[in-house]
Amino acid sequence: MLAISAGGAVTASGAGPTALTAGSSLDAAGSIGSVAGQALSRRGALVSRDSTRDSGEETDPELVALAEKQMAEREAKLAEMRRAAEKQAAKIKENKWVLPLASYQITATFGQYGLWASYHTGLDFNGNSGDPILAVANGTVTETGYDGAYGNKTVVTLDDGTEIWYCHQTSIYVSVGDRVNGSEVIGTVGATGNVTGSHLHLEVRPGGGDPIDPFGAFVDHGIVP
Repeated sequence: MLAISAGGAVTASGAGPTALTAGSSLDAAGSIGSVAGQALSRRGALVSRDSTRDSGEETDPELVALAEKQMAEREAKLAEMRRAAEKQAAKIKENKWVLPLASYQITATFGQYGLWASYHTGLDFNGNSGDPILAVANGTVTETGYDGAYGNKTVVTLDDGTEIWYCHQTSIYVSVGDRVNGSEVIGTVGATGNVTGSHLHLEVRPGGGDPIDPFGAFVDHGIVP
């Protein structure tokens, strides 16, 4: 049973000493209401500040100017990168080699042993006598004429100092000092010198020194024989 004392205390008979006064309940409710009101007030202030800040960012001329400056700097950087890429592409294209014959079969590779005095020093492109020989890259003619086992030979020195030897020719169309471009006809396939049939023997000699594998040189310059 519940009992209400004169002082307003409510007790439960037989339930122990716990007691709750009406006054303390009202005080607690008032405190909760006060805390909730303060929280709502602070939330409203935060929302108000955020709204003001957002509105300021949209219209602040300094921020707009900064964004425009950053965009201009980005566009300038992209334009610089495009120019560099185009320059590199042009350089690669300028240095790209072409094949010396329009139609051919590879009949001997670099380093082979066989008919040669030691080992094969170039790459043999089988072709018909009279087929046009093309310069593989831009350069200057530095030697022409008959050269023993090489037969009729033309040497073109490229802009980087690499010598390209074209051997066993039937005809030579260029002279020492001539400037030639890649794909330009410089002579014809033949069977002069130490040969068993008509073909082009091509050598690659960096800096005019010892020969290297022409196959690898072609690949390095963007083409596979």
